[in-house]
Amino acid sequence: MSTETVLQAQNLGRTYSQGDLSVNVLRGVSLQIAKGERVGIIGSSGSGKSTLLHLLGGLDTPTTGVVTIAGQDVSGLNQAKRGRLRNRCVGFVYQFHHLLPEFSAMENVSMPLLIGGKSKTDAAHAATELLERVGLGQRLRHKPAELSGGERQRAAIARALVNRPKVVLADEPTGNLDEDTAARVYELLLELNRDLGTSFLVVTHDTGLAAKMDRVLQLSHGELQSASA
Repeated sequence: MSTETVLQAQNLGRTYSQGDLSVNVLRGVSLQIAKGERVGIIGSSGSGKSTLLHLLGGLDTPTTGVVTIAGQDVSGLNQAKRGRLRNRCVGFVYQFHHLLPEFSAMENVSMPLLIGGKSKTDAAHAATELLERVGLGQRLRHKPAELSGGERQRAAIARALVNRPKVVLADEPTGNLDEDTAARVYELLLELNRDLGTSFLVVTHDTGLAAKMDRVLQLSHGELQSASA
């Protein structure tokens, strides 16, 4: 495995205010992910897993600590530069696909490339290539409502990977799928990890998926520690 660090968090804390109360969701979380590494995060509902992913992806700002993506301190960037860094270096996969319903699978997958400044032709070519790779070559023109749950999630994975990001942050990527479809989706994630060298940080309740990670961490009471998968 490469020694290149693609994502690093140092002493992350996140506190939310609720009226007169302060709720500490994360406390002193530190994490380092190498190029090509697969890391699982497990923890009970409400333990702060989604909050952590949002901080690591630059979607939220920590109360304390630093997030570094591809060597850049995210907190030191303005919104526009942060958005460009996210677009270039980070892919997101959620439990619910979040595909735009009015657009085809190919158009949905093309979108990150178009946002990043690619031509429509180049974006369509790259999106088509990746959709074929995830088994949706015959479904390019189909809209999300015309796809099965597993197909929608595969399209969402293709969208997350189309920019060849350094790291993909996945929040319960198989949580909305039946067991057989979930197994196919996480085999696809592992295949793409091997072939593209993309790092994956996966929040999951799925013990089968967690067992396939290089290492598993547990988030408990806002703190991150090693866990056995």
